[in-house]
Amino acid sequence: MRRILLMVIRNILFVPVYWYKLCYHARHVEKYTEEEHYELLRYIDHRANTSGNINIKVYGQENIPDDNGFMFYPNHQGLYDVLAIMEACPRPFSVVAKKEVANVPFLKQVFECMKAYMIDREDVRQSLQVIINVSNDVKAGKNFLIFPEGTRSKKGNQVQEFKGGSFKAATRAKCPIVPVALVNCFVPFDSKTTEQVDVQVHFLKPLLYDEYKDMKTTEIAAIVKERIQCTINSSL
Repeated sequence: MRRILLMVIRNILFVPVYWYKLCYHARHVEKYTEEEHYELLRYIDHRANTSGNINIKVYGQENIPDDNGFMFYPNHQGLYDVLAIMEACPRPFSVVAKKEVANVPFLKQVFECMKAYMIDREDVRQSLQVIINVSNDVKAGKNFLIFPEGTRSKKGNQVQEFKGGSFKAATRAKCPIVPVALVNCFVPFDSKTTEQVDVQVHFLKPLLYDEYKDMKTTEIAAIVKERIQCTINSSL
């Protein structure tokens, strides 16, 4: 909370103008291209990171596929995760988020600009429809991000179990799966300090469809989790 206040205070003249622009984009989603939405979001994100004493260190950007229609699968450390990946990734992507955060101010507008899907984990039918919608969008060339842990870890850089079901959209779309290792992403918003913090974003080598087509989703989940945890351990 202290760091968020610092971001706002240091951008006191910037916030009203870009809050209006963000809300306008959210209300007129079809008026702008995906790239135009993403450019605005990245600019706001970069201003927030700079003013909040957050330094994003990016590794493996060359592992992001050249062609659109891929999916990011990062470990989940906190509310800051998507902002870190957005700063690190020059390519537009959307997200699948839990319905509980759908109406949180700022996040709501960001999700609307990204045309994100909200998932109700208690509603099996709705969850299945989201998987179908995401896979169809990915087939059509859109990029997506899903947190395979389902909820954020409360153990910092210790990764939780990855759920096999979160990989069904990727297997249905037959798309590249890009593991993303986040290091210290819990510090910016989950600690009381406002001192300079380094956050690491590692884009790992993607798993291509030919590599995982004969695997169960639980096996894919285990491989992605292991690669992410190994990257985190070697980075600390």
